[in-house]
Amino acid sequence: MLTQLTRYTHRVPFHAMYALAIIRYRRPFEEIAPYVEEHRAYLKELKAQGTLLASGPFDPRVGGGLLLRLPDGDGMAALDRIRDGDPFTRRALAQYELLPWNPVIGKEDLDRL
Repeated sequence: MLTQLTRYTHRVPFHAMYALAIIRYRRPFEEIAPYVEEHRAYLKELKAQGTLLASGPFDPRVGGGLLLRLPDGDGMAALDRIRDGDPFTRRALAQYELLPWNPVIGKEDLDRL
């Protein structure tokens, strides 16, 4: 059990900040579709860094959502960088709504991801 606790302690920043990002398309999906793979490659980079926990499109395809984990000290500046680095944002195809989130129920499960 101690080994398992130690492993989780090293995976999650001591004070993690969680956030939800709601992405809304600014154009019809037909204009978005050619850039989806570029957007997903960007999200895969965030996942590899441990910043992105989950993502996916809405149904119907009007946008998508991201579940993010960030070091507490960098908060909104980090969220701004994530938004600004997205190819959808750089191409003015989508807008982000960034919501810092304080999960209460299930936080321990998120911390283990």
